[in-house]
Amino acid sequence: MTINRRDLALSTLAVSALAFATPALAASADEEAVAKRVDAFRLAQIAADPKALGALCAEELSYSHSSGKVEDKATFIANATDGKSKFLSIEYKDPTIKVVGPAAIVRFHWLGEQEMAADGKKVSTNLHILMNWQKQGDEWKLLSRAATKL
Repeated sequence: MTINRRDLALSTLAVSALAFATPALAASADEEAVAKRVDAFRLAQIAADPKALGALCAEELSYSHSSGKVEDKATFIANATDGKSKFLSIEYKDPTIKVVGPAAIVRFHWLGEQEMAADGKKVSTNLHILMNWQKQGDEWKLLSRAATKL
């Protein structure tokens, strides 16, 4: 079998194109996986589900509120599920996800409403959120979160 320069160039071009396409597909799959985890986190917050929140968060979690209060994983889950308030709604508007190696940077506009258990008062929140997710094994875990009041 004779291979000429044209055949060699075409096969090299095809292999190169495949090599460039594979990372794009992987990033897309990771972005989709992160998006699913972000939505699962939102639903777990609304449900005040400690088991679901625990499964989504890294052990090293640093959770920063718009008030400046910072919580570790155990404190965040305890406070998020203590029954002192309940979320009536949480919307994550205009999310962006950028996967960089084993990390994902997630940003969105948070609109939420919660009801205080003590007096039934409704409180609205309007925040900008930054989440950092880390791929640990085959799962994406929330590593840090920061909120800014809008």
